[in-house]
Order: sequence, then C-alpha cells, then structure tokens
Amino acid sequence: MHSAAEGPELVADPARRTGRTLLAGGVAQSYVDVADPRHLHFEYVRRMAAVVDLAAPPGAPVAALHLGGGALTLPRYVGATRPGSAQLVVERDPAVVDLVRRELPAPPPGVRVDVADARAAVRAAPAQAYDLVLADVYRAARMPGHVASVEFAAEVARVLRPDGILLVNVTDLPPLVFTRARVATLRAEFADVCLLADRRMLRGRRYGNLVLAAARRPGRLPVDRLATRAARDAVPGQVLHGAALDEFVGGARPGTDAALGVG
Repeated sequence: MHSAAEGPELVADPARRTGRTLLAGGVAQSYVDVADPRHLHFEYVRRMAAVVDLAAPPGAPVAALHLGGGALTLPRYVGATRPGSAQLVVERDPAVVDLVRRELPAPPPGVRVDVADARAAVRAAPAQAYDLVLADVYRAARMPGHVASVEFAAEVARVLRPDGILLVNVTDLPPLVFTRARVATLRAEFADVCLLADRRMLRGRRYGNLVLAAARRPGRLPVDRLATRAARDAVPGQVLHGAALDEFVGGARPGTDAALGVG
C-alpha cells in the first residue's frame, strides 16, 4: 500500500519492458515509454494527443505551455511529432521534476521545465504566446479551484494566440457534476468548446478522465476529425459539441474564484 505522504516513484511496466509509470502518493500520474515517445498508454492522453495532431499541419512546430509536468509524456510526444516546437512545462512538485530528470531520458530539444504554480505561470506569460495550453493539474486527485475558475480561463485565453487551443484533463465520477461545471466555465470565455470521453463515462458507468478542448475562434476545433479518431481508439470515445454539449451541461453554472474559494 502507498500513502499520500510518500514521494513520487517510477515503476517499471511488467507488460512492456520500456514502459515506466510515475506514481505520486501511490496514484498513477504519468506513463512514458523510454524507447518510444509516441506510445501513449492512457486513453485520455491519446485524446489530448489527437487534438495536438489536428491543431496544426502535420509536423509543424508549435509553441506549447504544459501545466502539470509529470513524466513529460506529452512534451515528449510533441517533440517527436512536431520537431522544433518550443515548450514550457510548469510542474509544482520539485520532487517530481528531480525524479524525472534523474531516472528518465532527457526531454527533446526546445523543452524547458520550471518549478512553479500553474496559475502564476499563466499570469506571468506574455499575451498570445502559445498555440497550445495543456492543463493536467491535480493535487491529491483533485483539480485545485484556482485552475478551475472563469478567471483562470480568461487568463489562459489571454496567452493563447487567436487560433490557439486549450486542453484540460478532468477526472470525474458519475454523474459528472464537476465536468459539467468545467464545460460551463470554459464556455464563458471560449467561443468553441468540445468534450472527448469514453462512451461508458458519458453513460455514467465508470470513474475516469475526460478531456475538454476550447478555442478562442468559433469553429476552430476539428470536431468531425476528432470524433473519427476517438471512435477508432482502443478505448472507443465520443465527442460532444454544440447541441449535444448543451444537453450535457444542462443547468450547470460557471465556477468563479469566489464560488470556488480562491483567495
């Protein structure tokens, strides 16, 4: 058994010789194949990668801000699929950064890792600096309120370029109350929003991860192509957008700093 007080550790995957899982407090946080950065073990990471793949022409470099570093799974993937990309990774836990630097291959060129708070890093970033912001920020399996509010969404929108896209990993359980509020929150600041998830999650049958994508420009998200990719995944997914997303959100309200207890 692991306790939440334990530091991060890397564990070899018995089913894949080159696979490594990063555990934080005994909870799987990231998975990296040390020989193949394109191999993505977790389904929600594959859904985020699908958006990255479709966000720009194949192979074109992007400027990306990663909020939550873990084992640098997606920075490694972007570096492999979009060489020359400039990427800033913000990780709050210095123990994670030290472990990853010590035990895993170096990240690709163009990746910088800072130990900092995610919202502080966004606030410090210049306007329209990034094509992609990828947010996977959790503490003790909970998304902190200061990265779940309308005010935070507005700060992210400021640092995205006009065609930029925000990706958010959301962990939730039925009836997905937290996710519905996060969608409503993003819709308060972004013109185009969609949700990608395992169909079983949307039917209220399991706990797990959902991915939200949001863009400043209306019609920017490649919804049809994302739906095709999601349906073909080893864990088939579904995309909710437009009227289907309206129905999913229902009466959920956006979360504000004040409502979420952010000082």
